[in-house]
Amino acid sequence: ENGEPYPRNQCPIFRAVEGSESFVVSEEVLWRRDGTSFPVQYSVNPLRERDHTTGAVVVFRDIAEARAMARKMDYLATHDALTGLINRVEFERRLEHVLSSARRGAEHALCYMDLDQFKIVNDTCGHVAGDELLRQLSGVLHAKVRQSDTLARLGGDEFGVLLEHCPTERAMRVAEDLRMVTQEFRFAWEDRTFAVGLSVGVVPITEDTRDIADALSAADTACYMAKDSGRNRVHIYHADDAELTRRRGEMRWVARIHEALEADHFYLSAQSIFPVGPYVPHEGEHFEVLLRMRDIEGQEFPPTAFIPAAERYNLMPTIDRWVVARVFQWLRQHRERLNSIALCTINLSGHSLSDEHFHDFLAELLQEETIPPEKICFEVTETAAVANLPRAVQFVRSLRDRGCSFALDDFGSGMSSFAYLKNIPVDFLKIDGNFVRDMAHDPIDRAMVAAINQIGHVMGIRTIAEFVENREVLAHLQDIGVDYAQGYGLARPAPLDDLL
Repeated sequence: ENGEPYPRNQCPIFRAVEGSESFVVSEEVLWRRDGTSFPVQYSVNPLRERDHTTGAVVVFRDIAEARAMARKMDYLATHDALTGLINRVEFERRLEHVLSSARRGAEHALCYMDLDQFKIVNDTCGHVAGDELLRQLSGVLHAKVRQSDTLARLGGDEFGVLLEHCPTERAMRVAEDLRMVTQEFRFAWEDRTFAVGLSVGVVPITEDTRDIADALSAADTACYMAKDSGRNRVHIYHADDAELTRRRGEMRWVARIHEALEADHFYLSAQSIFPVGPYVPHEGEHFEVLLRMRDIEGQEFPPTAFIPAAERYNLMPTIDRWVVARVFQWLRQHRERLNSIALCTINLSGHSLSDEHFHDFLAELLQEETIPPEKICFEVTETAAVANLPRAVQFVRSLRDRGCSFALDDFGSGMSSFAYLKNIPVDFLKIDGNFVRDMAHDPIDRAMVAAINQIGHVMGIRTIAEFVENREVLAHLQDIGVDYAQGYGLARPAPLDDLL
């Protein structure tokens, strides 16, 4: 590898000529006369004539690209593609190592960090701006930790820091430094400037820490307590935090949900879905209905804020009933515009799929209504459908028999997506937006989108790509042949009344 030639007796080419043997060398470095080199594989086969070796055939294969791809795959296995930070899998592996060290008496600390006001950037400027904020802020945070510490992106706008051989007092100072540098950070996008905050939960890693799940749960709880105490602050974990957080958080949202149902604080938005495939006609307005909630002061909340509590306390069938009833009411009020509507998609939860009373509610509503059932598409997530597959299949078939369509959302997020697909009679596959968002720059994501699209088309199922944020991604989707696209790059959610 230093450019010096092999001694004659060690060189496979000379050995093939002199010993009449064939060789295959899996990896070697080939040097050019200008001093540059590149990796190759090669095979050597002797040429024989009248029982004498007269030469050899040497076939070289340049493996530089393959090695570069292998290095990239190794890198992506341990790093977050967006920020370049360590990813959750590698972070948990390192945390396991730290736990082993703690059992021998070493003292460490774990910080769980969540950005405050990040959603404002995403909602105002789109996910592209949000991604850029995460990239910039990751560099700012990385500059504030020691080389021996591990800063990782755990998902979304959540980060973790593993502070090895760090007493709790020092860990609190590090956490406060990270909070301060985040508070001072300003993110500029186009003609706007944004400030964000950082809520940090700190938990000591000692010989009493049971396992990875225990450590991460405690740190997450401490972070929640920091947010619950007013955001943009540091909170150290205490043993009674977990129960207190769970009880306060869940019951607060349960009360808000009941209040929203009674006081009409839920409202509906819609996001258009556009035909982009070469053979997909534009048959009218195709849109997905989205649920939002506002409190008595007018503060708005996305579904991710209240849905977990609603699912835990079995309130989702009630919420789904409200949504379906309101959508049908809206369609009745705009009956004169039904001809311009191709399809109205309504999300249903996994709890509703398993609720026999909810199925009866839908059946009665469809029987009583004069809304054409072919205008209605119900959407369920892949994980919800797979969780109770026999019931989901029965539910889908029953409503499809009545003329409704079905879409399978977040397809590709499950480990056995393709295996289950042939058992669920759906009309649309919504490709998981995590694959779509970066497909223009990530060949693996693009390959996943292409594979899902191809399988869907083989089965006669139309495909919809979510999270289409820009024209570059749209061009790739059109090249692959995806049927429909949805995302901020095409249309933002808007009040339902503004749709027509």
